Amino acid sequence: MEITNLTNEKIDKAFLARVNSQTQKFIGRKKIKDISVVFVNARKIQAINKKYRRQNKPTDVLSFEEINEIFICPVVVRKQAKLFKNSFKAELTRVLIHGILHLAGFDHEKNKKEARKMKEMEDKIKSAI
Repeated sequence: MEITNLTNEKIDKAFLARVNSQTQKFIGRKKIKDISVVFVNARKIQAINKKYRRQNKPTDVLSFEEINEIFICPVVVRKQAKLFKNSFKAELTRVLIHGILHLAGFDHEKNKKEARKMKEMEDKIKSAI
């Protein structure tokens, strides 16, 4: 996993590599090689979100399955952590797992059944970390 941090946020790359490794164990035959994770500011993720999802707002994570790339915005992750009464590390873990599952073909936006399946997988992985 390649990690690029374009923010001032301190990122524990070794921990994220462990999260990736654990997640890969759970997705089995759908393992993903050469994942790129890019940490960006709110303005950048908003521009990406607007261009590719037509949503003009910052978001926590965006995944691009065709190129195995995940964009994460630590500012949004930190806000969500406070909202959900979570630590930043726990919320970052959840977001990274979520992004990797999208790369593996999981899609919570498809329908309720797929959303439930993806959430259950996220919960299983989180409990193993």
